[in-house]
Amino acid sequence: MAGDLYDVIHRRRDVRGEFTGEPLAEGVLERVLNAAHAAPSVGLSQPWDFVVIRDRGVREEFHRHVHQERDVFAATLSGEAADRFARIKIDGVLESTLSVVVTYDAERGGPAVLGRHAIADAGLYSVCLAVQNLWLAATAEGLGVGWVSFYREEFLRALLGIPAGIRPVAWLCLGPVSRLHEVPDLERHGWRRRRPLTEALHQDRW
Repeated sequence: MAGDLYDVIHRRRDVRGEFTGEPLAEGVLERVLNAAHAAPSVGLSQPWDFVVIRDRGVREEFHRHVHQERDVFAATLSGEAADRFARIKIDGVLESTLSVVVTYDAERGGPAVLGRHAIADAGLYSVCLAVQNLWLAATAEGLGVGWVSFYREEFLRALLGIPAGIRPVAWLCLGPVSRLHEVPDLERHGWRRRRPLTEALHQDRW
């Protein structure tokens, strides 16, 4: 069982170009969302919500915004970095079966959430754990997930009618894939290499 878990962790990829668009099998989305909802959270506040997006028009509008932001970022690059970035696909918004937006409610649980009095962002960290649970569960189901980060929060809040005070944390593309690459996209395209554990490991003090 432990071996299966480690296998899923190491197979997980940020998917962009490998979505097939095929429908999800019965019950899969519910299992994946239940896994996300089972994530640990500070003070058991569960400060997340999940917006499932199937509507093609909404996804097309978001896709246009994403590529406007892609152009903004591309304009900051030059030389070899610009050439590398031009070859990288940044999203699978239209190719994936559906999308899930994960949000954060900083007021969930009231003003006295156990464990958050000294670390205000502990609730936000909890939402990231829900995202990770979703991602690993989807990988175990043979699905791909792609986290889209080229957007402005205020745009996404308006697009989806997200109430004031609720923060959109992640737009996740989800669906069956043709394959999961052995090497992550950004490493394959020479954008960045993985750091070995030895570079990140400290003992007792930094």
